[in-house]
Amino acid sequence: MVKIMRKKMIINRVQKIKRIFKVNTQKIRENLLTKLYELFVLAQGQAKNDRLELQDRQEWLRIAAYCGQVINGLTKSFDEAKITKDLEKLEKLINEAMAKEKDR
Repeated sequence: MVKIMRKKMIINRVQKIKRIFKVNTQKIRENLLTKLYELFVLAQGQAKNDRLELQDRQEWLRIAAYCGQVINGLTKSFDEAKITKDLEKLEKLINEAMAKEKDR
């Protein structure tokens, strides 16, 4: 009887952890999607900015497209390592675009 109670207790804990993880994962995913969409809109705006040179606008368009790809991937699955890698690449693209703008 005691073994059965312990087993149920352990199963209940595991199920609770899974529920908490699922809720936290969804919250993290929602926050990431919101922030990425905001970044997508900003990059899209820069891509349409007539005051920037064509090459700079193309760079921002590439960033907007990459944001869209990351958003699409994030909605399909939640691979934390891949998301981190994608976000690092996105950050690098933005830094490069901003550095090129300053040089001109």
